[in-house]
Amino acid sequence: MLNLTKNSLKLRMLASASIVVLVLLPIIGFILTNSFEARLIKAIEKELTAYSYSILAVSEVENNELYMPEQLTENLFNVSRSGLYSAISTVKSKNSNNTDSILWQSKSLLTIELPVFQKSPEIGKSHFSTITLNNQEHFIYSYSVSFTKNLGENEAIEFPVTLHLIKSKADFNDAISEFTLSLWQWLLLLMTLIGVMQWFWLRWMFKPLQQLKEEVHEIEQGNIATLERDYPVELHPLTNQVNLLLQTEQNQRTRYRNALSDLAHSLKTPLAVIQSQDSEHQSTKEQLAIINNMIDHQLKRAQSAGEASWHLAINVKDVLEKLISTLKKIYLDKNVQFDLQCHENASFRGDESDLLEILGNLLDNACKACKQHIAISVEQNAQRLSIIIEDDGSGISSDLREQIFKRGVRIDSYQQGHGIGLAIVRDLVNSYQGDLLICESEKLVGAKFTILFSHHKTH
Repeated sequence: MLNLTKNSLKLRMLASASIVVLVLLPIIGFILTNSFEARLIKAIEKELTAYSYSILAVSEVENNELYMPEQLTENLFNVSRSGLYSAISTVKSKNSNNTDSILWQSKSLLTIELPVFQKSPEIGKSHFSTITLNNQEHFIYSYSVSFTKNLGENEAIEFPVTLHLIKSKADFNDAISEFTLSLWQWLLLLMTLIGVMQWFWLRWMFKPLQQLKEEVHEIEQGNIATLERDYPVELHPLTNQVNLLLQTEQNQRTRYRNALSDLAHSLKTPLAVIQSQDSEHQSTKEQLAIINNMIDHQLKRAQSAGEASWHLAINVKDVLEKLISTLKKIYLDKNVQFDLQCHENASFRGDESDLLEILGNLLDNACKACKQHIAISVEQNAQRLSIIIEDDGSGISSDLREQIFKRGVRIDSYQQGHGIGLAIVRDLVNSYQGDLLICESEKLVGAKFTILFSHHKTH
């Protein structure tokens, strides 16, 4: 997981958002629940405190005896098992081991056995806690007071008692459960909403990068030459540098090819003059012809765009149709029939002149070797481009298939040329890291040339 987030900005942001959603929101939920529970407990304590004042207000002590009214103002004290109870007990002295004795209890306790109160708070102080009553949890608020009766000068009788107010936790537990359920429902809804918003936010945030990725892919496929979309200002340095790199590479390639063209013109002109001299010996003319062919071959190799970093997409069908139209005129007397099977969108990622050179040489050789029929099929998928050229000629024997790629070697089927065309084709195909295969045509019996260009290879 750490390696994935290290190499992916999207996963980093998803991880940070997950921390907020899956960690912070539950923590907030627990904090809110605890806060609500504490405030509810405080409210119950205040409620019992208020009840204690109302009960003590109607309490009387005469002759060391406690007198209480038959009915209390709060009706829940008068109903058996109502969930709200009250009792008054004596205050146990600090040094006494005896438990407090009950002096009075509300009618709501008639059918309930009170627990033994082991401890009383000091006079004037209160204590709030929980006890188990009738096998259920209850809150208990205990408050100790002392009734004083003056008997004369400097003489008084003290009557200390402890008032116990008991309230069932059932309503409290129900309120906590209801609050917790409602809170977590809203938190889950909020977590879902944040997750959806985060997903749309990530898509919006990474949309420029996705567009940049798509445009780079389009450049790699050769469909466009530069980055053209309008990107955020933070990406401008990157897109400007990429466009500058592409433009520089294209300009350098153009200057290089222009220089090679000038060199070819400079060399071929004096060679043509020398070859035209009748005084030259025949062997000298042959050597000059070889030099001329070598210059042609090496310049065509050097001018190839196969090693370029970026290639434009050339429509293969358009190139083939132009070549077929030209070859039909050249071989008009032979009446060559071409069967072209090519997908409309099949494209070659490279230089158009290189594709013309490759297909032109192979089709020209096929026209020379065939009797009347030539079949061309072009297939393309995500992995590769396949071009197959077949003819109905006499074919190429297996022992000659490797020899014909050597410079100056030609087979008897081809009556013209210098034996350099197939060598150029092979070198051009190799420059694009492609494969050139020769075998016997199953359909037309003659030769079958297959060219394979793999798109996944890096040029």
